[in-house]
Amino acid sequence: MPERARPQFVTANPTTIGGRQALRVTLTDEASKGEPNVDFIDMPTFLMIPGDFKNGIISVNLFSKLRDDAPAYARGFAGLAYRISDSRDVFEAVYLRPLNGLKTKPEPPRHKRAVQYFAYPDWRYERLRQEYPDGRFEAGANIGPAEWVNLTLEINETQLKVFVDGDECISLDKTKVEVTRGNIGLFVDIGTEAFFSELCITQH
Repeated sequence: MPERARPQFVTANPTTIGGRQALRVTLTDEASKGEPNVDFIDMPTFLMIPGDFKNGIISVNLFSKLRDDAPAYARGFAGLAYRISDSRDVFEAVYLRPLNGLKTKPEPPRHKRAVQYFAYPDWRYERLRQEYPDGRFEAGANIGPAEWVNLTLEINETQLKVFVDGDECISLDKTKVEVTRGNIGLFVDIGTEAFFSELCITQH
């Protein structure tokens, strides 16, 4: 467990999977069941790692699969949050949807929805899809569930590049919130059991 890490609607426990040491992160039972008017999609559900990150590279290996109680729309959502405010009410994030990965042969348009950027609280995926139908904030990727994948973010002010297993998937010149400094998070969403390993943070 990273020093001073703070769970936000998640539980986190060290474990071993596939011979690899990892941190298992999943929603709490309360969050998994939902709350009135809260669906826990694109919400502050992460293990927050204190820091002062603004620009640089964040890389992690992750393995995600569905929980037994996952709803039908779950896709194994797991990824990285960054520039998280101390109050956890503003942040940016990139997560994977492995069940939309090309290895699962998804039907269109899901084949272009395996990687997602969003900015909390105002720019969750629904609004991004509605206002940017060109799909610039999400992308396809050659991934599938229950396998190790490397997710790397290159962040420079409002510019963001996202790499999955070394392949560039998303390149944005302007992300959706004011540039600030903040914490890092291991992000999971509804119906997901995720494992994180070899987190590396390089600040520029």
